[in-house]
Amino acid sequence: MTRNILLLVFSLSLSIINAQDITQNIKGSVIDNSSKETIPFATITIIGTDPIIGTTSDMDGNFILNNVPIGRYDLQISYLGYEPIIVPEVIVTSAKEVVLTIALTESAFALSEVVLKPKLVKAKPLNEMASVSTRMLSVEEANRYAGGFDDPARLASSFPGVASSVGNNAIVIRGNAPKYLQWKIEGVEVSNPNHFADLGSFGGGGLTALSSNLLANSDFFTGAFPAEYNNALSGVFDIRMRNGNSTEFEHSFEIGAIGMDFASEGPLSKKNNASYLVNYRYSTLGLVSSLLPDDADGTNYQDLSFKLTLPTTKAGIFSVWGIGLIDKSGSKPETETDKQIYYQDIEKQDVKQYMGAVGLNHRLVFENSAYLNSTLSISANGIDLKTDRLDDTSQLQPENEINNKNYNITFKSFINKKFNSTHTNKTGIMVRSLGYDLNLKENQGEPEIGLNSLVDEDGFSSLVSAFSSSSISLKKWQLNIGLNSQLFTLNNSFALEPRLGLNYQLNDNNEISFGYGLHSRMEPLNIYLANTGNSRSNQANRNLDFSKAHHFVMAYDWNINEKLHLKIEPYFQYLFNIPVIENSTESLINLQNDWFINDTYENNGKGKNYGLDLTLEQYVDNGFYYLFSGSIFNSEYKTDTNVWYNTRFNKNYLLNTLVGKEFRIGKKKQSLLGINLKLSLQGGDRYSKIDPTASFMEQDVIYNETTPFTEQSKTSIISHFTINYEWYKKKSTQKLSLKILNATNYKDFQGHRYNIKTNKVEEFREALMIPNISYKISF
Repeated sequence: MTRNILLLVFSLSLSIINAQDITQNIKGSVIDNSSKETIPFATITIIGTDPIIGTTSDMDGNFILNNVPIGRYDLQISYLGYEPIIVPEVIVTSAKEVVLTIALTESAFALSEVVLKPKLVKAKPLNEMASVSTRMLSVEEANRYAGGFDDPARLASSFPGVASSVGNNAIVIRGNAPKYLQWKIEGVEVSNPNHFADLGSFGGGGLTALSSNLLANSDFFTGAFPAEYNNALSGVFDIRMRNGNSTEFEHSFEIGAIGMDFASEGPLSKKNNASYLVNYRYSTLGLVSSLLPDDADGTNYQDLSFKLTLPTTKAGIFSVWGIGLIDKSGSKPETETDKQIYYQDIEKQDVKQYMGAVGLNHRLVFENSAYLNSTLSISANGIDLKTDRLDDTSQLQPENEINNKNYNITFKSFINKKFNSTHTNKTGIMVRSLGYDLNLKENQGEPEIGLNSLVDEDGFSSLVSAFSSSSISLKKWQLNIGLNSQLFTLNNSFALEPRLGLNYQLNDNNEISFGYGLHSRMEPLNIYLANTGNSRSNQANRNLDFSKAHHFVMAYDWNINEKLHLKIEPYFQYLFNIPVIENSTESLINLQNDWFINDTYENNGKGKNYGLDLTLEQYVDNGFYYLFSGSIFNSEYKTDTNVWYNTRFNKNYLLNTLVGKEFRIGKKKQSLLGINLKLSLQGGDRYSKIDPTASFMEQDVIYNETTPFTEQSKTSIISHFTINYEWYKKKSTQKLSLKILNATNYKDFQGHRYNIKTNKVEEFREALMIPNISYKISF
């Protein structure tokens, strides 16, 4: 009897809980986009609710919408004299409050002249001085898009002009090498923040060390970037960390097939809105080892990232942020002779890597519509790699060795001044001190003398930059103009780089734009410091100049309706000063992952990338969305031979289709089922013809480099799949996810290998399918 009564009470309790409307708060602040001053009495409403849910910001620009039912909403924000905006796709769940910082742009003309229509901010970059080739990276998209894998780099591969592969998140932007990409965190350049960085391709890795739990919306640039960006040739990831919740403690824990993830945030002091945010991840690929390559055995990684936000009453806002990662990978040689087919099968390799960065940021907002932003950061990264190969007597002999350590101290400061509603200027400096201790050795065919030292240097240098940029609005026109300069003190290379952006608003729904920029980037430090003893100098590359490029971009934007957007961008990039080997076809424009270089280079190379990018995107509407992105392009280079060749990265065309649907299910529609699919079609990888005679003589893969990259592998067709089921309780959210990279198990082209049994070169393809089933609880 007692048992039945308890069951009845329990059932009634569940019924009451399920019958309740589960709600959450949306809160945040409204600020001026240029001056960062708070805006009091702005109006914030949720579009489409009945009754209307809305509020106004208080004297300090803060607002809160209480008891908003869970779901996905579009928010409209308006204030007299400012352009109204719509913030789309705001997700409200039960576990965590939604915290937003909403930036409004002051109108450049009087209200009597025109009635302002709200602009959708999803299509606009965060950087107001970006005119073209910029996409805002949304954290929500990183979680939702198939193939994103909570990784900004993999998310970016869904956008036009961006090519990638399954096994590596290195991205080729408009035919440029991945090494030309710059990574920034909280406004300062950092070394490659990816796990297993620079192993498969310089500039990429396995996945980014920053979890989506910490990321704020960020900008991704693919060309003609504003004047504040230096030392980047192809693109920029400008990644931001969000602030932790300053009033409530919130936590999440996720466990899955490839590891675990824990995040926590909350107030440090409710009196001054200080907060913390921390995330830790540990992963071992052991649970999915059967689906990975044989040489992935023993691979594991972990990372930690955090941000402390410390506002003060008069001294401004301080924040301390950090990121760190440790990786371990390697392979063991096959002991059975019938399995020793390629050199990779008889090699033993151990790799240990680390990367860390910590920074102190300070922002002081003045009363005259200006603010000063300064950051001091310290970062370090290192790689310890050792490869041994079995000889004819099955004894391990050293093949190569890398022992590199880098440490940087960076100071960046700029002042942003809003003179009036039409003119804003940002002017600043950056000093990046570069410390290094590099040691690279390789067996160059003479095992009796051991490994040959290609680089053995330690020292200190600096990269110094200054910039000034203005944004000027005149009714339907917006002009962004600026100048960047940078100096590399190792050899006193200097670059002065003008930047220009122009936008013209044809009408409420159509805009045309133009962008130009001269950009430059350092080559990897080991190139400058290589022991080129066979040339006229022991370090003949030490005086190499920056690699440079002119970027020209046109753009047409059409907001077909409030949920459908079309963008078309033709572009041309002319690269010059590219290091090449004299009287050869060798150029660093094609450098992918070769650490062991001690050739002599001259800045005589050129390149050109030109093409057309197209994006058609429907934002989430009644739970349904799609994104279609396509690119056709050509990427060529030449050396002092004065003949144009395909670059290694000239895929010629890219096509991505993403589609997804969300279903509200269960009682009161308070559970969410999301199904997402991505299909990618890319032109094949380029390679040079195999020289079979030379390969047989050298017992290795030898290409005919007199006519480079004339061959192309077959078109790749890769699919990714994600399904999420999310359900809610009063104070918690739970999610079950299945995310599959390369769902159809496509065999990616990995180049060529020399078969030591048949003495022939063979094409090498590998199917890398990564399924991750995970459970996450937020509370």
